[in-house]
Amino acid sequence: MEKKKEDGKIRLTREGYQKLEEELRYLKTVKRKEIADRISHALSFGDLSENAEYEAAKNEQAFIEGRILVLEEKLRRAEIVDEEEYAEEDLDRVRLGVRVVLENLDKGKIVEYSIVDSVEADPSAQKISFESPLAQALIGHTRGEVVEIKVPAGVVRYRIVDIRRKEE
Repeated sequence: MEKKKEDGKIRLTREGYQKLEEELRYLKTVKRKEIADRISHALSFGDLSENAEYEAAKNEQAFIEGRILVLEEKLRRAEIVDEEEYAEEDLDRVRLGVRVVLENLDKGKIVEYSIVDSVEADPSAQKISFESPLAQALIGHTRGEVVEIKVPAGVVRYRIVDIRRKEE
């Protein structure tokens, strides 16, 4: 779920906004046509009462149309957080749209994460949602600070080594 501001806006990075636009364009131009073709093909079989292919295509069509409505609404309410416009002093605190370098104080291991919207989150690419417990614990903290995060196995301590623009 996206973090909504009091005015109903959804905060997205430029990359997240573009990702939603691309998905919407794909659904409207490619998937709609594919499904229309499948429905047309299924209708050619005649009796719709026992036509599983027709039912499956109609269900997929409903799902796609619902997803299109959701994407259009998100894009209408989106507020782009442009991390490229952050001045150096704005990079003193962890926030949406930055890359943070952390030292796990218990293991001595260095990790890096980009703090992104849930739309962009991809843990395998070190992109974590700003709604994740780790990001929530880090947001607002500065370089050098130690942050403790409660996990099922206990408490993990991280020191914030660096905060930089997401693509640096």
